[in-house]
Amino acid sequence: MSIAKRRLSPEQSRTAALAAARELLIETGPQAVTLKAVSGRIGRTHANLLHHFGSASGLQKALAEYLAQSICQMIGAAVIRLRNGDGTPRDIVDMAFDAFDREGAGALACWMLLSGNEDALDPIVEAIHQLVDELAEHAPEGRTLHEDTLSLCTMALGDALMGAQLAGALGLDRDTGRAIAEKQLMASLLSWQAGQTV
Repeated sequence: MSIAKRRLSPEQSRTAALAAARELLIETGPQAVTLKAVSGRIGRTHANLLHHFGSASGLQKALAEYLAQSICQMIGAAVIRLRNGDGTPRDIVDMAFDAFDREGAGALACWMLLSGNEDALDPIVEAIHQLVDELAEHAPEGRTLHEDTLSLCTMALGDALMGAQLAGALGLDRDTGRAIAEKQLMASLLSWQAGQTV
């Protein structure tokens, strides 16, 4: 869907480009996230996007940051709901796994790394780190929260990249990785709740 040729502020133009890049990532994969493809989709010039992002790798890094921030906001809200008794560990697991798989964050990160973009994971790691620090301010779980986050993100990334193939080869249900992550998160939550009542 292309944007009509109208005057956009720099911020609107950047946001439109990132939304289009996200659509391309989900529809076609990370190799499709190019300045040419995105500029064509939003009806802007290649030079316009070059001005905002500097290069295709700059666009991909901005997309990684855009995805990570929006995903972490959703997961943070889900963690707060869970602590208040309004959600389930599976909600958080599904959000994390979907972010790396259906939303394309796992494929994008791997594509960028394989393309030689050494700092490809920085925006994702920084967003997750910020989320964990914010959540840790409101709960005494400290180290456990960091360990849970590492475990969940590593499992979600691995599942996005080869979960379907590995589960199939082992004769397991496709959602087995999610079920394992849910059990781990539930055990951690129960431990945290027990500590709250002491």
